[in-house]
Amino acid sequence: MAQVTTTQQGAQYRRSIIWEWITTVDHKKIGILYLFTSLFFFLIGGILAMMIRTQLIVPDNTFLGPATYNEVFTMHGTIMIFLAVMPLNAAFFNFLIPLQIGARDVAFPRLNAFSYWAFLFGGLLILSSFLFGAAPNAGWFGYANLTTLTYSPGINVDFWIFGLQILGIASVASALNFFVTIINMRAPGMRMMRMPVFTWMSLVTAVLLMLAIPSLTIGLVELTFDRYFGTLFFEPNAGASVVLWQHLFWIFGHPEVYIMVLPPFGMISEILPTFSRKPLFGYPFVVYSGIAIGFLSFGVWAHHMFAVGLGPVANSVFATTTMLIAIPTGVKIFNWLGTLWGGSIVIKTPLLFAAGFVGMFTIGGISGVMHASVPVDYWQTDSYFVVAHFHYVLFGGSLMAILGGIYYWYPKMFGRMMNDKLGKIHFWTVLIAFNMTFFPMHFLGIDGMPRRIYTYPDGMGWNFWNMEESIGAYFLGLSMLLFAYNFIHSLRSGEIAPADPWDGRTLEWSIPSPPPAYNFAVVPTVTSRDEFWEMKYGSNEQTADQKTNLNPTVEDERHIHLPPPSYFPLIAAGGLLGMGAGMVMHGDGMAVSWYIFGAGILVLAFGLFGWSFEPNH
Repeated sequence: MAQVTTTQQGAQYRRSIIWEWITTVDHKKIGILYLFTSLFFFLIGGILAMMIRTQLIVPDNTFLGPATYNEVFTMHGTIMIFLAVMPLNAAFFNFLIPLQIGARDVAFPRLNAFSYWAFLFGGLLILSSFLFGAAPNAGWFGYANLTTLTYSPGINVDFWIFGLQILGIASVASALNFFVTIINMRAPGMRMMRMPVFTWMSLVTAVLLMLAIPSLTIGLVELTFDRYFGTLFFEPNAGASVVLWQHLFWIFGHPEVYIMVLPPFGMISEILPTFSRKPLFGYPFVVYSGIAIGFLSFGVWAHHMFAVGLGPVANSVFATTTMLIAIPTGVKIFNWLGTLWGGSIVIKTPLLFAAGFVGMFTIGGISGVMHASVPVDYWQTDSYFVVAHFHYVLFGGSLMAILGGIYYWYPKMFGRMMNDKLGKIHFWTVLIAFNMTFFPMHFLGIDGMPRRIYTYPDGMGWNFWNMEESIGAYFLGLSMLLFAYNFIHSLRSGEIAPADPWDGRTLEWSIPSPPPAYNFAVVPTVTSRDEFWEMKYGSNEQTADQKTNLNPTVEDERHIHLPPPSYFPLIAAGGLLGMGAGMVMHGDGMAVSWYIFGAGILVLAFGLFGWSFEPNH
C-alpha cells in the first residue's frame, strides 16, 4: 500500500511540474523552453543537412530523388533560420535581458508566454508536413512563380505559408515585449549608454523585427490570395511581376540576416571583456555601429537581386549601400580585437568560441563585400560560393557565438557548469569540421557548381571537394553530438555553479545561480557601465552597500509581487494553430477545413478573452 501511495505522489509531482512549465509566465523558464525547443529543431535541421551532403557526396547519386531533395533543402533552410537561430537568440533575450537591466520580469509576461507557444505551434505546423508527405518544396525563399498553383499544386507550400505566418506573429509579439521592457524597465541609474551591449543589440534586433516582419507578412498574404482566391499578384500573364515577391521577401530577408547576427554580436561583446579582464574597447563605437547596421540593413536588400535586371542605377545604389554596411561591421571586429589586446586573457570554452566567431565571421564578411560588386555578383550568384558565404555568416558567425553564449550562461541558467575540457574539444572539432565542410564551397562556386541542384554529372571537376565537404559534415555532426552529451550530462552531474563563476561584469552575475523567481530582492541602483565589477572592486561605499542588498531576506520576498501562472496564452496560441491547420487542409475536404479554421478562431477568442480578465498580480 505504501508503494502505491509513493507512486501516486510521484505521478502527482510530475503532473504538477509539467503544469508549472505549461502555465509559466516567468521569463527565465520561457527562455529555457525556447532553448530546448530550438535545439530540438536544430537537431532536425542538422539531420536534413546530413541528408543533403549524403546526396551530393558522389556524382549521379540516387540517395534522394529530385522531388525529395527539394523538400529536404527547403526544410533545412526554413528550420535553421526560423526555428533554430532566431529562437536560440530569443532564448537569450528571455533569460538575460531582465537580469541585465535589473528588472524582475518583462513588461508583458503573458505576451511573452504567448510568443513561445505560437513559435512552438508554428514550428510544429511546418514539421507536420512530413507526416502528410507534403513538406514545403519551393525553397526557403519561396520565389514566385515556383509557389503558384501551376508549379506547386499540392499543400506543400501552404504548410510553409501558414507556419511562417504564425512564427511571424510570435516574433513581433516577442520584439514588442522586449522593446518596451528595455525602454521602460531598466534599473535606476541604468542610462542607455550604461546598458550591456547584448541588451543594446537585442533592442536594435527588436526594432528590426517589428519593421521587417510586416513585409514578409504582406508577401505571404498576397501569395495566399493567389493560391486560394484566384488573385494575380505574382502572375506575369496578368501584367504582374514575379520580382515583386523578391522585393517583399528581401526587404524582410536582409534585415533578417542582422536579426540573426546582431544578438550574437552582443554575446561576443559580453564574453570577450570578461575573459580578457578589461572593459570592452570602444563601447560607444560598438553600440553606434550596431545601430548603423540596423539602419543600413533596410537599404541593401536588392543586392540579392543584381541578376534580375533592375538596371544600372538601382544596382549602383544597392552596391554602394552594401559596401557601406561593411564599415560598421568592420568597426566591431576591431573593437573586439582591441578588447583582447593587452588583456589578462583566461582561456575558457566561451572565449574560444568567441574568438572563433571573430575569425569565421570575418571570412564571411569579406566574401559578402565581394558580392557588393555587381560584376562579381553576376559571376557568383546562384553558385556554391554564395552557399559558402552565408554559412560562414550564419554558422561560423551566429551559431559559433550562440554556442559560446550557451557555455558562458549555462551555469546561470541551470546552476551547474559544463565540462570545460569537453567544451574545448568540442570547439576545436567544430572549427575544423566547419571549415572542412564550407570553405571548399568557395572553390566549387568559382568552378561553376550551381546551388540548389540535387546531383551533378561525373567529369565536372567537382567530385573531390564534394566528397571532402560531406566527410567534414559528418565530422561536424559528431562534434555536435559531443556538445549534446556535455549539455545533457552537465544538467545532472555538472559541478555546482557559484553565482559568479567567470568573475562577470554585468548584473546577472550578482544573483544566485539559477536566479530566484523574482531575480532581485532589491532592485539595484546602477552607477557604472561595468556595474558588477564596480560592486566587487570599486571603492564606492554606495556600491558596497548595494552588493549586500542583493541577497534576499524573508521580509524582502513577502513584498515582491509577480504575475500568477496562466494557461490562456497557450490556448490563444493553440487557436492560431487551428486556424493555420484549417487553411492548409483545403481541396476535397474544404468544408472540414473551414470548420477547423472556425474552431481555431473560437479558441483564439476564448484565450484572449480569458487572458484579458486575469489579474496583473
